Amino acid sequence: MKRIFYMLTLFCTILCSCQKTLDEPAQGVASGDDLNTPENIDKMVIAAYSALGNDHYTSPYSSMWSYGSVRGGDTYKGGDGPGDLSEFHLFETFSLNRPDNALIDQLWFRLYVGVGRANDALRRVDAIPESDYPNKMQRQAELRFLRGHFYFLLKILFKYVPYIDQNVPKTDYPTISNKALSNDTLWNKIADDFRAAAANLPVDQTDKGRVNKFSAKAYLAKVLLYQAYTQNETNAVSSVDAAKLNEVNALCDEIIASGKFNLSLDFANNFLASSENSTESVFAIQYSKDDGTPKGRLDYGHALNYPMNSEYGCCGFNVPSHDLINAFKTDANGLPQFTTYNNTDVAAALDFQTSSFDPRLDHTVAKPGAPFKYKPTFIFARSWARAPAIYGAFASMKEAVLPDDPSFQKIPPFIGSSKNWEIIRYADVLLWKAEALIELGRFIEAVPLINQIRNRSNASKALLKNANGTPTSNYNVQLYQPGVNCTWTQDYARQALRFERRLEFATEGYHFFDLVRWGIASQTMNAYFTTEKSRVSHLADAKFTQGRDEYFPIPLNQINFSGGVYKQNNGW
Repeated sequence: MKRIFYMLTLFCTILCSCQKTLDEPAQGVASGDDLNTPENIDKMVIAAYSALGNDHYTSPYSSMWSYGSVRGGDTYKGGDGPGDLSEFHLFETFSLNRPDNALIDQLWFRLYVGVGRANDALRRVDAIPESDYPNKMQRQAELRFLRGHFYFLLKILFKYVPYIDQNVPKTDYPTISNKALSNDTLWNKIADDFRAAAANLPVDQTDKGRVNKFSAKAYLAKVLLYQAYTQNETNAVSSVDAAKLNEVNALCDEIIASGKFNLSLDFANNFLASSENSTESVFAIQYSKDDGTPKGRLDYGHALNYPMNSEYGCCGFNVPSHDLINAFKTDANGLPQFTTYNNTDVAAALDFQTSSFDPRLDHTVAKPGAPFKYKPTFIFARSWARAPAIYGAFASMKEAVLPDDPSFQKIPPFIGSSKNWEIIRYADVLLWKAEALIELGRFIEAVPLINQIRNRSNASKALLKNANGTPTSNYNVQLYQPGVNCTWTQDYARQALRFERRLEFATEGYHFFDLVRWGIASQTMNAYFTTEKSRVSHLADAKFTQGRDEYFPIPLNQINFSGGVYKQNNGW
């Protein structure tokens, strides 16, 4: 049996006992039946949760930085040059990527391990009577949420994937094509998991990290927002579904009206271990240390993304691009410069006083001469960058923790931490609602939603100070005032929303997928390459091919393993 099909039956394979030659059961071996007790089924549910953070620095699906930030122009790959994790360089340049890229195959495999864990646990939960397992309905809902999450990632990465749930006999796995379901039907399957989760999850959970009703409603809103931008077979957006946008708006209203969520008072709190599981956190991956395991359940997805100074030592990946840094500039009114932000390159000049900036710049980007991660005496230097002549002397900060932070853990030569990683923040919910309203033609209603995000940015300057108390950069961010400092047409509102999403979630792994959803990936990325090629040499061969590069190719290994049942994506 080929690997993809083995992978989808992982637990059945590893947990069944070997063929026995004696009547006595083998010692130290758990059979599948042994796991069907209420206590062990609960452990299987936890095992499904653990898959959320079981990625690796070569397939960082927890944060998606190499797939959404690097491919979206927020960051350069970084490291020691194009040959260091060269597979990621192929992601970044698009034109050089191939269906036999081994790390695309690894990503596919690891995500289906997550699907497999959820399906295995669901089979067991489905089979046990509720009288024996009072939490049956809630655990089913949790598992459907988790499966929906893994399928969502597969969907935005590959577009067409084989859909297998807990009711499909394992003998049928080899017959299920990645093209068995249409694009829209596959979205419906994913949405159905979150609908079921929302219907059956409690409003609150005792255990931190367990998903609840509003986590599911938020994820459902996210799925429907992506689905609303209808794509044709060449990945172009052909229409926008108003009914789905209305449902997104209604779901966001429910979450807002619940009163359970708020924006953190300071933007920094979203990226500090000391303030995790805050009222802004809607769904986060929970990491841990000092938990009885040798190194803890650490964030390995960001293990490469720390500077090269002695306190860290590895490995200089995920370097903010000049384009992103320039995007944080504001005009005299404190508003973004939608079309002119790249006219002057402050990243090259290292001048952060002449122009004015959105404070989120210094929560996101480590700059030479500025404090690293809010510690005024811990100053980022050019020497901390691994390959400044190639990728520039900057670093991504959101994922990082200070070396004296209780969550910090070296895993030589790499760096880990037990700080949570947010998948959905309340800021997402506000901006999803704003996006839906703008596309529905109700764009004036989006103003206060976007302004909530900007107001919080303006209030997030307390930690952005040098040792002498002066601001790290020259900050000026103001609210949109239609008719006063802007003309709020639908087109302007759309630009404002899209720019706000980029600034708010910069380097968090989803910018590229926003571009694909909006149908502007080709024009945005090729314009980015045209400008950035004059600044950095590693993008010399970069080119985005419309109708192909919106999605990864189906891994060649998987097509071969399937015996041709899987079909390649358009353009590949």
